[in-house]
Amino acid sequence: MKKTVKQDRNFDDLAHKFAASIYGTAKGEIRQTVVWHDIEQILFRLAADADLRGKQEDQPFSVLDAGGGLAQLSQKIAALGHNVSLCDLSSEMLSLAEQDISANQLLDKYRFIHSPVQNIAEHLNEPVDLVLFHAVMEWLAEPISALTSLCEQVKPGGIISVMFYNYNGLLFKNLICGNLKHIEQGMPHRKRFKLQPQQGIEPDLVYRCLEQAGFEILGKTGVRTFHDYMQNHDMGDFSFEQILAMEQKLCRQEPFLSLGRYIHVYAQKKA
Repeated sequence: MKKTVKQDRNFDDLAHKFAASIYGTAKGEIRQTVVWHDIEQILFRLAADADLRGKQEDQPFSVLDAGGGLAQLSQKIAALGHNVSLCDLSSEMLSLAEQDISANQLLDKYRFIHSPVQNIAEHLNEPVDLVLFHAVMEWLAEPISALTSLCEQVKPGGIISVMFYNYNGLLFKNLICGNLKHIEQGMPHRKRFKLQPQQGIEPDLVYRCLEQAGFEILGKTGVRTFHDYMQNHDMGDFSFEQILAMEQKLCRQEPFLSLGRYIHVYAQKKA
């Protein structure tokens, strides 16, 4: 039986460690590279649709980075000229993000919101063109409810980009490691692994939620489809560049997509 998460996770106590462990690693580089390719497709789609609606070509998009942490991806979007509202439950994460954004000379493109993502509607004047909701659901007590509320903040024709810790990937990892007793117990979160997400999210629940909210799914991508399953990174004849290239090759095809440790799905709100 799956165990439920009792409360949302706030990273005030682990902000610095989280930043170094998640973003300053091979895992983080694979994640950033693979997902950014999808973001480029999203921005292209939004620009094409804006052109069809007669919107000015150079008019920036409004972006909500919900639970955005250090805003690694949204900074790349802001650097293209778009306006970002960065929301996070952790004041420490927001402070670190603001320092990084300032260092990258992007402060004029950002608005900082200290709030749970579930309450973001209180801080927005109108729906946005693009919502980023990356690696947040697995830390929430009611992840699908949070996703549903964020879907409401997307303009008709706008896009939501969701990345979540894949339940099937978590199950497969425990299977190949022989952790059958842990699986039988419902794979409860082990407190000693503080940076491991509190739960895996079942992909079908996410896809169904998006479709019921009136979205058309445009694409799905597995994030780290094999890297995390490699038993010994010191064995074999390969370089990190080869791993990254192979991840990019396999990440959008089955069965590898559905085995990703994370899954990135993006969907457009029907007009």
